[in-house]
Amino acid sequence: MAERDNRGGRRDDRRDRDETPEFADRLVAINRVSKTVKGGKRFGFAALVVVGDQRGRVGFGKGKAKEVPEAIRKATEQAKRGLIRVPLRDGRTLHHDIEGRHGAGRVVMRTAVPGTGIIAGGPMRAVFEMLGVQDVVAKSLGSQNPYNMIRATIDGLKAEASPRSVAQRRGKKVADILPSQDKPAAPVAETVEA
Repeated sequence: MAERDNRGGRRDDRRDRDETPEFADRLVAINRVSKTVKGGKRFGFAALVVVGDQRGRVGFGKGKAKEVPEAIRKATEQAKRGLIRVPLRDGRTLHHDIEGRHGAGRVVMRTAVPGTGIIAGGPMRAVFEMLGVQDVVAKSLGSQNPYNMIRATIDGLKAEASPRSVAQRRGKKVADILPSQDKPAAPVAETVEA
């Protein structure tokens, strides 16, 4: 009997270790949906959640259920299954300007200097906060639907490339890829008025 209690205690300890919250999540949108049936209407809820570790991994998911907490739980599980890794410059901003598209959704994301903050609207802000970006300027130019905005943002972030990955792909050194700070800029041709 005592041995059985000890085993149960170990199992509980293992469960507590597995549930350490390494991911943060953000509820972006919740939508009440109804289905008309013979006896009236049945209501359900659809949730859109963004999950990230705030160190370069992010994912999104959607879940539908009869109750709000269950819809959020399903969306969070789906988001954790679809995580992507995005390389960040200095752990705070993007390496280069990118554009993402999904359907009618179109977003533009630009790098920013330290202290700029996250200049982005609604769903895009949630993605950047969960990703761990601190400085970015972003604009949604297409659809205002939060699902399409997040998909377009994720599409753009998938195209993000770090100088290290580009150098590795080309078989060069990182120093050969990046413009060096020592070299003077190319001379600008002066215009002469006649």
